[in-house]
Amino acid sequence: MFSKVLVANRGEIAVRVIRACREQGVTTVAVYSDLDRDALHVRLADEAYALRGQTAAESYLNTEAILGVVERSGADAVHPGYGFFSENADFARVVTKRGVTFIGPPPEAIEVMGDKISARRAAERVGVLGVPGTTEFITDPDQVRAFGAEHNYPIAIKAAYGGGGRGMKVVADESAIVDAIESAQREALAYFGRDEIYMERYLTAPRHIEIQVLADAHGNAVYLGERDCSAQRRHQKLIEEAPAPNLPDEVRTAMGEAAVEVALGCGYTNAGTVEFLYEDGAFFYLEMNTRLQVEHPVTELVTGLDLVEQQLRIAAGEPLAFTQDDVSITGHAIEVRINAEDPAGGAFLPSPGRIHTLRVPDGYGVRFDSGYEAGDEVSQFYDNLVGKLVVWGRDRDTAIRRTLRALGEMEVGGVATTISADIAILEHPDFGAVSHSTKWVEETLDLSDVSSPIGSGDAAAEESTVRRDTTVEVDGRRFAVSMWVPEAAPTVGRTPKRSKRSGGGVSGDGQVAVPMQGTIVKVLVAVGDTVGADDPVCVLEAMKMENNVPAGKAGTVAEVRVAPGDSVGAGDVVVVVEEPACSSRPLLGGVG
Repeated sequence: MFSKVLVANRGEIAVRVIRACREQGVTTVAVYSDLDRDALHVRLADEAYALRGQTAAESYLNTEAILGVVERSGADAVHPGYGFFSENADFARVVTKRGVTFIGPPPEAIEVMGDKISARRAAERVGVLGVPGTTEFITDPDQVRAFGAEHNYPIAIKAAYGGGGRGMKVVADESAIVDAIESAQREALAYFGRDEIYMERYLTAPRHIEIQVLADAHGNAVYLGERDCSAQRRHQKLIEEAPAPNLPDEVRTAMGEAAVEVALGCGYTNAGTVEFLYEDGAFFYLEMNTRLQVEHPVTELVTGLDLVEQQLRIAAGEPLAFTQDDVSITGHAIEVRINAEDPAGGAFLPSPGRIHTLRVPDGYGVRFDSGYEAGDEVSQFYDNLVGKLVVWGRDRDTAIRRTLRALGEMEVGGVATTISADIAILEHPDFGAVSHSTKWVEETLDLSDVSSPIGSGDAAAEESTVRRDTTVEVDGRRFAVSMWVPEAAPTVGRTPKRSKRSGGGVSGDGQVAVPMQGTIVKVLVAVGDTVGADDPVCVLEAMKMENNVPAGKAGTVAEVRVAPGDSVGAGDVVVVVEEPACSSRPLLGGVG
């Protein structure tokens, strides 16, 4: 086993890995951005090192900064968690070249399966087929047009080096191709550090079924049952469960065996997930995620296996201590993602901010994995997952009832969350009858009456702080230090011209305001343009998701107050729209 593991991540997954390492007697090293200096994963780790910067690109995706910490800390292994560098073969390779173990698959396997196109080819070589799609990167919109002409629409444009719905856009018709390509590339680059994209046919009403696999370096591989992840919005999962309900046993077995074949076919080791789409009795290979999944706890609860412990042991060179015949599934588990998003009306708008109150449920079969505590800040620069409520029951009905009970006890104040939408999903008869699909939340579930009150708490008045650099002398030796002190004056820097008002949308005077804090990535209008009420005027990125900001009323653009790259806050006015001129106005001075 390792002596010291550096966790190259943040939030809930960093906390999860740190706890597993501690249980194995392994020292942990945390890394953190300027915004995460007091985060839970930093507080729990044995050692913590600053990466500097705020955005992911400046910190958690800064290869040299992380490698510097590896060297300074003396870590003999790196766990990448999920997201960030977890599926980056270049990062895995540079870590291993320094004699440090990468707790994940070999770089060669990441290259094959991390690139979704080569992954399709690898799956096809072992007889596992996917939905119709391309095996080359999209470099021109004409490629998408040609694919649409052959396979029809809708088409899914996806990040070639990512997963989890990030960088995925659905093209309904030819008119949306160019915007979808640009948006998918921006999101992929922001979240995974690479902007290559590809495409495939988008099925109409599939279920999302995935298989958890473990493979060691001694040629042993097993699958640990399956998970159903069909309750999604924006192609990202809200609720996952294990085992997948209403799935024929022969399909379970076939999927599991196919997943193992895919893993062995690319020389895979460590933990991984092979994802499939299931529709009308048939399943299609989707992709392989060469990392630990967000939803891994439901597999842990029904198998009794600690997957992070298994990762550590496999990476340390140990063989699997069990075979496929030893794997058994007991009961049913459900995971509910608690995201900082406002689901009102089905919009699921990101809701960054400080968590004033966080009261989590307890009781038999209830687990809560989180990277936050009350008083912590959910930043616009990172993923918006506050935590995961994971519940076990002896059967699916028991698990659903227990999950609803636990959600009823949970309280989050300071940010809007998806709890109310999660309850609506679990209470819906379609979910109980397993008649939902990956599109059900967005196309069928009625969230018009759902609200997510932000609430307040004692931490609301907590004073913000800023970094101040200075020098001090200790026993005659000079040190350069950084301190975080109460903010005494506004930060100097480029900010867009803005006027504040509450909420988002457009007011009676035509001021279009953004509904949340974020960064403007694209401005879609210019002064003098004519817009309709539903026409987007700009694209706002918040928590790694892009959101169109609509004009809200028809008229002519009179002012554009932002540019790409500007940071904005909730309620900031970005565009002013005037009523269209009326051609029948009476002339002044006319005969009365």
